[in-house]
Amino acid sequence: MENRAQFGSRAGFIFAAVGSAIGLGNIWRFPAVAYDNGGGAFFLPYLFALLTAGIPLLILEFTIGHKYRGSAPLSLARVSKGAEWIGWWQIGISFVIATYYSVIIAWAFAYTYFSFNLEWGSDTTNFLIADYLQVGETSSMGSFVPAVLIPLILVWALVLGILFAGVRKGIETANKIMIPMLVVLFMIIVIRALTLDGAVDGLNQFFKPDWSSIFNGKVWVAAYGQIFFSLSIGFAIMITYSSYLPKKSDITNSAFITGFGNSGFELLAGFGVFAALGFMAAQQGAGINEVVQSGVLLAFSVFPTIINELPGFQHIFGVLFFLSLSLAGLTSLISIVETYMAGIQEKFNVSRTTAVIFGGGLTTLVSLAFATQNGLNLLDVADYFINQFGVAMAGLFEVIFIAWFAKQLKPLQSYADSVSDIRLGAWWRISLSIITPVVLGYMMFDNLRQNLVGDYGGGDYPREFLFQYGWTVALGAMFFGILMSLKPWKGQDLNYASKADEREAG
Repeated sequence: MENRAQFGSRAGFIFAAVGSAIGLGNIWRFPAVAYDNGGGAFFLPYLFALLTAGIPLLILEFTIGHKYRGSAPLSLARVSKGAEWIGWWQIGISFVIATYYSVIIAWAFAYTYFSFNLEWGSDTTNFLIADYLQVGETSSMGSFVPAVLIPLILVWALVLGILFAGVRKGIETANKIMIPMLVVLFMIIVIRALTLDGAVDGLNQFFKPDWSSIFNGKVWVAAYGQIFFSLSIGFAIMITYSSYLPKKSDITNSAFITGFGNSGFELLAGFGVFAALGFMAAQQGAGINEVVQSGVLLAFSVFPTIINELPGFQHIFGVLFFLSLSLAGLTSLISIVETYMAGIQEKFNVSRTTAVIFGGGLTTLVSLAFATQNGLNLLDVADYFINQFGVAMAGLFEVIFIAWFAKQLKPLQSYADSVSDIRLGAWWRISLSIITPVVLGYMMFDNLRQNLVGDYGGGDYPREFLFQYGWTVALGAMFFGILMSLKPWKGQDLNYASKADEREAG
């Protein structure tokens, strides 16, 4: 009899997996990436990347977690002892991301409140940088910003409360509520945006295909990058979540549903964002290319400007948009934090409550640094380096180790086929052993080349600042992985792998 916590149903798992995949990047990153890389033509390499990297990697991680029934480090240790450090590296990455991701959700909470009175005024960028975040010099942390600190504490109270409740009563229940609510809210936003003057022009710019871009290698790399960062693969989440699946669960079908569900929401976000940008361009008499932004400025500067210019219902539109951002962020943050809750619980053989208190408490304390006047600068640098030299690189190491060194693709394929309706063919092994390593390897080479030749930010940040909060953070997560793998497991059966194979053969 297995005592491991489980989702109540496969549907509950899919809600949680889709909730993890759908995050802030779907709303503020995907539309701009698609627009900058060929518009409608981008969807061809995007779909190819989804089918040759996104879904194959989801299937791989779902299969590892489901077969070996552990957190990412434990599951990978059961695949091969030499792979455990990769799991801890991914958990270190998750910890870093959680510390600043929570702060962005706190901003969304605050802006939901600001929407009731449109407190950002007419100069939305100045309000964000100077009035709200009170951004200071990189040489000093500055003081805490109460308007960021208070909602940040609320974010952590909510997230840790859900994690205290457990897998079924906490994570599953929260996602079953928040994901449908997010989709409904964003549908309302999209429908409203489509009725605005200039919306059609915005959509035409978004979908207008530049077929010449298909022959540009950087467009294909951008497509793979978007898929990789969007689907929550490569940093322990999907291995952890799938380890909570009931034994009789269709892994392959779940991966396809999760992958296409995430992409469907990205497309929905593209409709809403570019319809709104088209309206803004029409109001200002500018071209779409002059108003397109991504990231923090799109969400917290451009959209408040759009809200200001709406002919009516500005307050309602603002509340809906920032509440959607909050929900998208929360479902992802819950999954990110769960990765190291599970790792701590299993490595040290402690209760879930103890793991949440210590792991969640430490994350909360570290996240306070991003609630200072230097918070935006810290966030920008930490986010860039941990994503470019953490998530993508750890994913590359994971797939190369499994495919080339441990040579586990065929056994894992056999296991996935045994529990799934859709049988995997050679495309799955080719995608993971050749296509994904080549593309991710090129991405890593190009990123390293660009960052060794020139500094991130084009000189906006001192080199000491980039080293201390960028390179040190990214490399620190890797060294954390190596150190944690040296500590013996308490009360865990690392021979579970051979026993699982025996059960499968029997």
